Amino acid sequence: MAAGGTGGHIFPGIAIAQAFRQRDATTEVHFVGTERGLEKKLVPAAGFELTFIPSGALNNVSWQRRFQSLAVLPVGFWKAWQLIGRFKPDIAVGVGGYASGLAMLAAIMRGVPTLAVEVNVLPGLTNRILARFVTAAAVSYQETAAYFGARAVLTGTPVRAEFEQIPPRPAEAPRRHVLVFGGSQGAQAINRAMAEAAPWLAAHPGLRIVHQTGERDVEMVRAAYAAAGVQADVQPFIHAMAEAMAAADVLVCRAGAATIAEVAAAGRAAIFIPFPQAADDHQRRNAEAFVRAGAGEMIVQAELTGEKLARTILELLADPARLARMEAASRALARPHAAERTVDVAFQILHRPG
Repeated sequence: MAAGGTGGHIFPGIAIAQAFRQRDATTEVHFVGTERGLEKKLVPAAGFELTFIPSGALNNVSWQRRFQSLAVLPVGFWKAWQLIGRFKPDIAVGVGGYASGLAMLAAIMRGVPTLAVEVNVLPGLTNRILARFVTAAAVSYQETAAYFGARAVLTGTPVRAEFEQIPPRPAEAPRRHVLVFGGSQGAQAINRAMAEAAPWLAAHPGLRIVHQTGERDVEMVRAAYAAAGVQADVQPFIHAMAEAMAAADVLVCRAGAATIAEVAAAGRAAIFIPFPQAADDHQRRNAEAFVRAGAGEMIVQAELTGEKLARTILELLADPARLARMEAASRALARPHAAERTVDVAFQILHRPG
C-alpha cells in the first residue's frame, strides 16, 4: 500500500487496508511511505507495517526543493525495489503521496499487478505519469476515468468504516457542538479566523468547540478561546476523528477529497473553506457541490473573517430544522462501501473470487 504525506492519501489507504483485512483476516498489508509524512504515526497506530523510502515533492515546489527530491529518487527507487522483492506482494495499491510513485514504478517493473486509487477529479502528478502503466484504477469521479481509459472503475472515495457507522444526530439533541479541522496538518487561515471569531462565539450559551490546529498554531488558538471564555478542546491532531465528527453539529473544514467523503459518510453539515492553492481549484468545486445539494455552506478564503465565520456558525446552530435538512443532504452525497468496492477491483485484477 503506497500512501503517504498527508491524511488525504493515508486515510483512504488505511480504509482500503482495513477492507482487505475484513475480506480475509490473513491478508498481509505493508505500507510504503516517507519519514516526513503523517504515515509515521497513523499507519502503525492502525496496526499495519510501514517501510520508509527516501522521496520528496516534485510539483509546486521551489527549484531547490525539486533538485533535492530528484537527488534522492535513485535511492528511494532501489529501496522500493528491494522491499517488493522481499515482500513479494500479490498486488501493489498506490493512493498517492511522495513515495507512491517510486513504489508503484518498482512494482510495475517487477511484474506485480498494480491498482491506482485516485480520489481527486484531476489525478495527482504520480497517477498522471503512471496512468498508462497500471493494471487498473479505482476512481472517485466519472470525469477522472478519462485519464485511465478502460482501466478505470468508478468506486467512490474509500472511507474508514467508523465514519460510515456514525448515526444521525438525534432531533431533540441540543445544537451547540462545533468541530474545526483544516486537514490533517491544520490550516493557518482557519485557525486565525476561529481565533478572531472567539469573542462573537462566546455569546452562544453552552457552545463547545473541538479544534484540530496542527502543531504550529495550537497555543495561539488555545489562548484566543481562553481569553474569550469559549469552552474549547484544542489539539494539534485528533486521532479519534470519527468520534469527534459523530458529536458535532457543525463542521468547519477544508474541502479536499478525503475530507468531503468523510463528511458525507458521517452525514454532517459543514462550512467549507476551500484551500485556494489546490490544483485546478478542485476544493472549491467540491464545496460547491455540497452547497448546490443543500448540504453545506462555503466561505472562500479571500472573504474569510472571524466575524463572518462566527455569524455563519451561529446562524446554523440557531436553526435545528435547517441543520437536519443539511445533514440528510450530506448523507445523500455519500458513496458507501467505496473501500470494499476498491478491494473488489483488486480481486478482479488477480482473477480471484471476491
